[in-house]
Amino acid sequence: MSREQVVARWAGTAARPLETASSEATKSLQPQDASREVGRLVPIDNLKAVLVAWVIAGHAFLGYAAVGGWPYDEVAETTLPRGVELILVVVIGPTALFVIGTFFFLSGLLAPRSIARHGPGAFIRQRVFRLGLPWLLFTLLIWPIVMWCAYRAAGNSVPFWEALKIRQPFLDSGPLWFVQILLYASVVHGLISWSGQRYGVRPGAITFAVAAIVIATASFVVRIWFPARSQQILDLHVWQWPQCMGLYALGVLIADHGWAERVPVRTARRCGILVLITLTAGLAVIVGLGISDVKQDDVPFLGGWHWQALALDAVEATLVVAGSVWLLGFAQRWLTSRAIRLTKVARSAYAAYLLQVPVLIGLEVAARTFAWPAVVKAIVVATFAVVGSFSIGWLITRRAGRMP
Repeated sequence: MSREQVVARWAGTAARPLETASSEATKSLQPQDASREVGRLVPIDNLKAVLVAWVIAGHAFLGYAAVGGWPYDEVAETTLPRGVELILVVVIGPTALFVIGTFFFLSGLLAPRSIARHGPGAFIRQRVFRLGLPWLLFTLLIWPIVMWCAYRAAGNSVPFWEALKIRQPFLDSGPLWFVQILLYASVVHGLISWSGQRYGVRPGAITFAVAAIVIATASFVVRIWFPARSQQILDLHVWQWPQCMGLYALGVLIADHGWAERVPVRTARRCGILVLITLTAGLAVIVGLGISDVKQDDVPFLGGWHWQALALDAVEATLVVAGSVWLLGFAQRWLTSRAIRLTKVARSAYAAYLLQVPVLIGLEVAARTFAWPAVVKAIVVATFAVVGSFSIGWLITRRAGRMP
């Protein structure tokens, strides 16, 4: 090969998009590095795994809580003491306000590069296959089956189709409700991208402040008619749409500034401080109002023309914007392990999230036979559910990766 040909070939490779160049480089890696896939961002994979594990463990505890949050509480044979439940609300409650929003933020941040690589049409098809099919399967089959098993274990021998009909809301999909909403956001994004228009804003304090204000205002308006925790057909969670759609849009709008790879350290630190201040202020309000029974005292916070509702919306919007940025920065600094085994497990996070449904319900039904306190059951179920969901998810994704 002539010198001119070598130079031309090198120049052509350098001009390709980052993902394509990474793909060429991956082919020359040593065997021990072959598991590094094109376009994967290890800190984001690891962050998703941590968040999914947190969600699974939280659902395990909420299954034994009177305040609810995981449908096993409908048939739970024992409940957590009120004091423990209040601690649970203080620890898990704030994260429930922004963990799902973080998933939407990350999805929006990564979606533009996927559209650029595959095109809007392929992006929409991939999302329908990856999100739509699991959601449909869980709505019509898996979720009704596991809840029917839970009903029977509790002595309520209803026919399967009756269990499907009596579930509220109708056509409930359990924890996959957010997968449905993410599908809608992705399809709309793909359709908009078809026009070739690109939109973006510069990430910064003003951008994030505007995002928080818009999310808080929209949440307050929506929750006048659809209070938090209200139920709609298909379990649409309409009251949470401002947060979900807002965070997805925010991720899309700042995607061109490289934040998927690196959030400025100062920005991440300031967002972390703001999260701590917001949590402290929220806890001070709870203590000041003398709230001891969350399920009984939280009605004014859920929606309507109440200052409590507006306060909760403001806290939620601040947490979800600042918390998502802080978590991403934290992951980029601390969740950077590239150990092959850990990386493969982290990439099974989505499968683990899906598998938590049969794993959690199965463990909770099995635990009914033991006369343990609710706290002990919750800890045991949470531990085995996290390990079991990720282990099975890893086996499934590994086998799928070997298929031709």
